[in-house]
Amino acid sequence: MNILLVSSEVAPFAKSGGLADVAGALPRALRRLGHDVRIVLPCYRTVRQRFPLAETGLSIEVVVDGRIRRTEVRQTTLDDVPVYLIDQPRYFDRDGLYGTSTGDYPDNAERFGFFCRAVLELPRLLHWRPDVLHCNDWQSGLVPVLLRTAYRKDPFFAATGSLLTIHNLGYQGVFPAGVLDTLDLDPRLFTPAALEYWGRISFLKGGVVFADRVNTVSETYCLETLTKEYGFGFEGILRARGPAYSGILNGLDERQWNPATDAALAQTYSAADLSGKAACKRALQQELGLRVDPAIPLIAMVTRLDTQKGLDLVEEAWEGLLERKVQLVLLGTGEEMHMRFFAGVQGHHPEQVSINLEFDDAFSRRIYAGSDLFLMPSRYEPCGLGQLIALRYGSIPVVRRTGGLADTVIDPAADAAAANGITFGEPSPLSMLIALDRALGLYRQTQAWLAMVQRGMQQDFSWDRSAQHYLELYRQAKEARDV
Repeated sequence: MNILLVSSEVAPFAKSGGLADVAGALPRALRRLGHDVRIVLPCYRTVRQRFPLAETGLSIEVVVDGRIRRTEVRQTTLDDVPVYLIDQPRYFDRDGLYGTSTGDYPDNAERFGFFCRAVLELPRLLHWRPDVLHCNDWQSGLVPVLLRTAYRKDPFFAATGSLLTIHNLGYQGVFPAGVLDTLDLDPRLFTPAALEYWGRISFLKGGVVFADRVNTVSETYCLETLTKEYGFGFEGILRARGPAYSGILNGLDERQWNPATDAALAQTYSAADLSGKAACKRALQQELGLRVDPAIPLIAMVTRLDTQKGLDLVEEAWEGLLERKVQLVLLGTGEEMHMRFFAGVQGHHPEQVSINLEFDDAFSRRIYAGSDLFLMPSRYEPCGLGQLIALRYGSIPVVRRTGGLADTVIDPAADAAAANGITFGEPSPLSMLIALDRALGLYRQTQAWLAMVQRGMQQDFSWDRSAQHYLELYRQAKEARDV
């Protein structure tokens, strides 16, 4: 199949979250399966600065707010996957992808509306007809809308289907209704059956309504989004799609995340030989100034500091955590209120706690490898990548039973033979501490602990399996278009 993956971020070029990891890994898995997959994303300032980009000689004109905006198209590759970049400095030559520390860019609707129109002009210039346009999150949500409206009579796209993947329903691309005029969209789209959303418009709603197929990134999160608690106001919109809405669990790029080959580690290791993991723990304790003691359980959090991630539960349970004979390392940045809390406790217990309000990829790898437990108490989690990496690196996840965490972490109480972690249900500090105490009890049972570590490391969360499920959705999307 010919597949064009449309994303506002793609690792390693531009990343703010898990969307980038998916957009960077899935196309390579599809390519290995023999499909002609290509990627398109905006050409941000950071991409220009960090990566060599070739000129294609192609340019695209898009009318925005009554003015012609021209963009050049740059090109690079990700392994052997062609990557095209929409290079319009007015919109994308900025420090951030979507905004700054003070908030979103006020013209994000214009920026990504322009991007969506440019995306649909690109295949024709390449003389390459996609069977499916795989769009991701609100930033590319207008692509299915345009495909079904402005391009509905275009013979070039007559057999092109569309898939929209929702990576986090909390981000909906909601803007004033006047954006329809700015982006030269049909005013008839301002109805509850189309883009109108509580008196405004939603790019994400447009994608959900107009895409041939819609999915999210785990089976449990798919079901959760159909409820009022997790639907963020979209539960009825999603329910209306019926069987055209489904969940596919994200994969993990096992070449990128492999403790047997990871150059960032003090010593490599595998499920068959865990001696290197003990060395990684010792090296991490030394690096962080923690007491060097293999018997003390080391708990890790590598996370965005966001209430969604359950940081409020950790803050409320902080004193209780420190009362336990454990060590704790946290790495991440995020919401100001959580940054303030962890900055306030930074340095208070230097032999027990290490707070690192930054993000560093190599450092995160050393944390995964050197930790015994990985804490992820998310209030909701569409899929989650941290628990998958933790399992791969032999760090037992302690997670709240929600979304992709429920699909990937199995508690001994649910299935002792398949257990790979500890889960809890109620989003409360007490439930989290009880789960941690269960994990600490298991840690003292050396043989049972090692068996769980090895079981988690040997699980298959590769993208190859998930890619097969996406191919089925692509076929369904194309068939829906052919009807």
